[in-house]
Amino acid sequence: MPDPHLRLDALVKRYGAQAAVDGVSLDVARGECIALLGPSGCGKTTTLRLVAGFVAPDSGRILIGGRAVERDPPHRRAIGMVFQNYALFPHLTAAGNVAFGLEMRNVPRAERESRVAAALATVGLAALADRYPARMSGGQQQRVALARALVIRPELLLLDEPLSNLDAGLRVEMREEIARLRAQAGITTLFVTHDQEEALALADRVAVMDRGRIVECATPAALTEAPRHLFTARFLGARSVIEGRAESGAFHAASLPPIPLPAGARPTHLVLRAARLLLLPEGAAPDAPLAAPARIEAATRLDDAVHYEVALGPHRLRVRRPTDEPALVPGAHVILAAPPDAMSWIEDFETAGETA
Repeated sequence: MPDPHLRLDALVKRYGAQAAVDGVSLDVARGECIALLGPSGCGKTTTLRLVAGFVAPDSGRILIGGRAVERDPPHRRAIGMVFQNYALFPHLTAAGNVAFGLEMRNVPRAERESRVAAALATVGLAALADRYPARMSGGQQQRVALARALVIRPELLLLDEPLSNLDAGLRVEMREEIARLRAQAGITTLFVTHDQEEALALADRVAVMDRGRIVECATPAALTEAPRHLFTARFLGARSVIEGRAESGAFHAASLPPIPLPAGARPTHLVLRAARLLLLPEGAAPDAPLAAPARIEAATRLDDAVHYEVALGPHRLRVRRPTDEPALVPGAHVILAAPPDAMSWIEDFETAGETA
């Protein structure tokens, strides 16, 4: 990336002996949306707070538009931020909340009123300009927070778990709204989430974090189809991971038949995608790289899919099948088949005794 809009260069933030952020480097193109995804304590929120200027790095650089800002206070970074709890002023109306940042920047009153009205219209709240936060729903408060962040025309939009306080239905609605507004504004966006579905749906690329470091940064399609790192494969839950060894051109694992490998591949783990595995009647002989007897351990229907837990020898695998297929009950014996598009391979550097 020749000229990134946002560059994080070897950022480090320590609290005592603990490195909350440990050498994070990331380039974000202008107009790109990047999700920082990971479990609690992985460093994603601290990374966002470093970019926002709420905490200072111990070392490393933050550049926005080529300008180093790591020592600048938040109000000099041209950043709009949406907080997890929205952080609306309860004594101000929707319009007052949206106008606050413009007032702090001494924007003339006529221009301020025009921009506030346009921002509220953009998020569908023009009719609620005079309403106070206590009389708004969670989704309406979220929209006000978005309008407040966008009205200042920031260089960079930061979102901290923006949908975590909403119920499931509203979360999907607001996810679509954020995607629409971001695309309309063409604004560079960095957002933090622990929700895999949210990250994969909203982001152009997803940076998966663990223990203060970026493990892998790739497009949602690349992470879904072929994660490169073991942590990523295990963290993204719609798949199963089987450890084994490469020998004589095949992958060998407990209770599995040898699986042919691509030329030169020496993986330590097989990753199976839940939505592409097949569950066939006993005695079936599918033309697939992996086909083996298995047993249904549990079945749960969610929306338009049935989620199965399947025992394949000592392995417990996740399988997701559409509801229009005949239902399988716990205890049923089946043939589990993995066609090529259900499989990807990982060579875990620690397991293999190599370095990345």
